[in-house]
Amino acid sequence: MQTATPQRKNSKSLQALKLAFPKTIPILAGFLFLGMSYGILMNVNGFSFLYPLLMSVTIFGGSLEFVCASLLLGAFAPVQTLLMALMIQARHLFYGISMLEKYKGTGWKKFYLIFGMCDESFSVNYAAQFPKEADEGLCMFFVTLLNQLYWIAGATLGGLLGEVISFNTKGLDFVMTAMFVVIFLEQWLKEKKHYTALIGVAASVFCLLLFGRDSFLIPTMLCMLMLLAAFRKPIEKAGGLS
Repeated sequence: MQTATPQRKNSKSLQALKLAFPKTIPILAGFLFLGMSYGILMNVNGFSFLYPLLMSVTIFGGSLEFVCASLLLGAFAPVQTLLMALMIQARHLFYGISMLEKYKGTGWKKFYLIFGMCDESFSVNYAAQFPKEADEGLCMFFVTLLNQLYWIAGATLGGLLGEVISFNTKGLDFVMTAMFVVIFLEQWLKEKKHYTALIGVAASVFCLLLFGRDSFLIPTMLCMLMLLAAFRKPIEKAGGLS
């Protein structure tokens, strides 16, 4: 039985890195800018650059990290924080199901691929066609790793810039709202019909009126998750998902 030599392993890793990097270049620009906004936001809220650095390493969930900036300043509410984190990142359940076949047989890399999956890494790894001679698991691993490194670099740089550069940061906290608006608009444009978007808007308005501004977020996310799960097949049949 032949075993791979260190030179061969290094060669395969280098090949996978070279194949993965070009596919992540568009994400590099976006993650650096958005990550810097997040790092500066954390600094404006009184946190040193170590907070966005460590949170980017351990959480690596852009939407959730922006929310954590306000959660850390609020009252200690571990159950509410857990539920909010689950709801914000719940879409990864569907990503994971879609990637079951792709991640099969990737060995030790599977653990990091699961942890590091974000919207962008999922999009690249799901659609990418790597050469047959390449190690697909390694290619997906490097796509995921590079994307996280971009985010870590942007968040850390933003945290450092916020400490050494004085400028007017009024309104910077609106970046989180703007990010969710952009995500909503992208989803609206991507869908053939707008059933899922309308469900989201209706659930948000209903829960806002029912629970009030300070308590509607978690009920809204639970409501949307249940409605989308219940009507997923009818929506797909009607062409409501692209």
